[in-house]
Amino acid sequence: MTAPGLYGHRKLHDDLLEQGESICLNRVARLTRLAGIKAQIGYKRWPGKYGEKPSVVVDNTLGRQFDVAVPDKVWVTDITYIRTQEGFAYLAVVIDLFSRRVVGWTIQSRQTTDVVLQALLMATWRKKPKAKVLIHSDQGSQFTSMDWASFLRIHNLEHSMSRRGNCHDNAVRRAFSIY
Repeated sequence: MTAPGLYGHRKLHDDLLEQGESICLNRVARLTRLAGIKAQIGYKRWPGKYGEKPSVVVDNTLGRQFDVAVPDKVWVTDITYIRTQEGFAYLAVVIDLFSRRVVGWTIQSRQTTDVVLQALLMATWRKKPKAKVLIHSDQGSQFTSMDWASFLRIHNLEHSMSRRGNCHDNAVRRAFSIY
């Protein structure tokens, strides 16, 4: 049988028929209503509330200046997910805003700080920037972690964050858009 609170009367009726019971759908509906059993449909989400304020917020140094004149001056990074047969795979990408090319990437089965650090490590290893590079990201927990801040400090990278909840300020999406 199923866990309480997940199935409604329709699925319970189907399960009972599958087990060889002969019962009317209306009877199952009445009995589940009397027992207080309801289908759990999704989860409640309060509109306009997106969690607490992140622990570390960095200024938006990039300021929507997506046109860059020299390479290895501004990189943008973000994470996306890919649905696979075995679950989700999380892809972290680092893009150079000058060339609009991917300079670092990694894919892992969990969305941790390590996935973004590995992508940024690949970018710094491949490009070996001579001057300070501005790294622009969103305010996700991976980009506000102490490991991320430490990596940026060690590799002479400057952090910039987009404003919270503003999809138009997504630098990676804007990197691939046509002007």
